[in-house]
This record gives sequence, structure tokens and C-alpha cells, in this order.
Amino acid sequence: MSLPRIGITLGDPGGIGPEIVVRSLFDRASLPAAEYVVFGPAPVLEAAERTLGLELDRTRVAVRDLPSPGSEARKKEPGKENGEASFRSFREAVESARKGSLSAVVTAPISKLSWKLAGLPWRGHTEYLEHLYPGAVMAFWSEVLKVALLSHHRSLREAIALVTRPACARFFRAVDAGVKKLRPGAWEFVVAGLNPHAGEAGLLGREETDELAPAVEEARASGMNISGPFPPDIVFREALGRPERIVIALYHDQGLIPFKMAAFESGVNVTLGLPFLRTSPDHGTAFDIAGKNIADPRSMKEAIRLAASSIR
Repeated sequence: MSLPRIGITLGDPGGIGPEIVVRSLFDRASLPAAEYVVFGPAPVLEAAERTLGLELDRTRVAVRDLPSPGSEARKKEPGKENGEASFRSFREAVESARKGSLSAVVTAPISKLSWKLAGLPWRGHTEYLEHLYPGAVMAFWSEVLKVALLSHHRSLREAIALVTRPACARFFRAVDAGVKKLRPGAWEFVVAGLNPHAGEAGLLGREETDELAPAVEEARASGMNISGPFPPDIVFREALGRPERIVIALYHDQGLIPFKMAAFESGVNVTLGLPFLRTSPDHGTAFDIAGKNIADPRSMKEAIRLAASSIR
């Protein structure tokens, strides 16, 4: 039986991505059996190895060496060259997966500002994947809490405008299909309200009554095990420690604040709705600690484990 082939990107060269990739792959005994391919500039990978005092076995970990950024990209801050390098690594890994050369892609953190400085039109990994696969869903996965986001890297004003019955109904169906493809099972979905107290019967807002409740009913009529909307200040508590229950949050911070409180070290960002698996740590570039040999690789390891364990 052949092993799954998993691509791992180095992320922003100035962040902690290269370090957590090296730490994770050096500890191969803690990872599932797979063929691992690192995508990124070899000098950036080698610099991380020197920082950590670790050296990956190149006979067991392949490296897809990409054009190396200049020394300016090594700075521990956002920059154009950082953005160009991290995007190039990500794009190459995604293209390999689209061609069937990889079973999954695990991405180290990138800087959204670096991508903007590089002139890229996408705000992050998920937005790039959305332009290739409309309907892709950003979700966060752990054993203690699971969350799917209706909107993610948008201003709050933009996010509120997306809370419409048609958009929510489409999203609910996409989440249902994506989760069942990732892990078949008897899943339960609970929808967070937008307003305090889920609108208090219209007293504190009409979105729950006019948009969310009808979308939930439409999804339930199609056979989806879904309920809500529930007051957002209790819905996450009701899902905590319930592995089969997934909260559908309506905007980035509504979902990510409770998720990171509950599972920052073990949580994984996963993109649903793709023909291949894509996972990532649930944290950012952490420029402030890059190069200090203190970056925690646990979320990266969990991202690799989730990718490998979900390949069928």
C-alpha cells in the first residue's frame, strides 16, 4: 500500500513557519507515515535548521526548492519579498495537489500584509483557494471545539452584509458536504446568532428572524442536522467538549476568539470543499519570536496529523 504524499509549505520566510516545519518533520516518530515534500526556498529551510540546531534527513523529507528570496525577505517583519516567496511556495504546492501529485497540502503561516505588499489580490490562503474552488469553507478543528466561518477575512461591516438567507443556506449545505467528506459521521450543526441574545425576537436585530432562521429551516428540510440560531454567548459553551457538534459562526472573531481560547495549541485550520485536503496551524507568523528558537510546533503537528488521517 502506497503512502500518502503530503506537501508542506514554509510560509513567510521571516516568520516562525520554517521553524515549526523543521521541528515537526524532525520529530517524524510523532507523525503519521507519509511521504513529506517541503515547498519553499532551500536557503530559508537551511537557515531554520541552523537556528534550531536540527537537520532534516533529506532521504526521508523531499524539498521542492523554489527561487530564493533576497536577504530583505529574511527580516522578521512583513515585506514584499516575504509575500512573493510565501505565495510562490503555496501556489506550487496547490498546483501539485490539483494535478494529483499530492494528497494534501499543509501550509505554514503567511502574512496578509506581506501578500498585499507583493501586489497579490488575495487576503490569505483561503481566499486564493476560493477563487479556484468557489464554495470553499474556512473551518477550525480540534477535539474540544469545531467551528466553521460564514465569513473570515472581512471587515465587520462587510461580514454583516453577508448574513442573508440565500448566502447562509448555500453555506450550510457547503459545510455539511465538506465536513462529511473530511470525516463521514453523524454530525450536528448549531448556528450562532448575529446579534446579542440572537436578536431577542427582533428587539435587538432582525437578522435572526428574517435571514438565519429561514436558512436553517431550508437546510433542515434537505436532511441536514442543523439548529439555531442560538445566542452567540452560549452556543460555543454548548458545543465545548462535544466532538460531533460543529458551531457555524457568522464572522471571523465570533468563531476564532472562543476557538483559540479552547484549543490554541491543538487547533487546526482546515479548508473544506476542495478536491484535496488543506490544513494549517491556527496561528499566524509571530514575527516577534521568529528566530528565537521558542516557537511551539504543536498546532503544525496537529495540522499534519489531521491531513494524513483524513486521506482515504
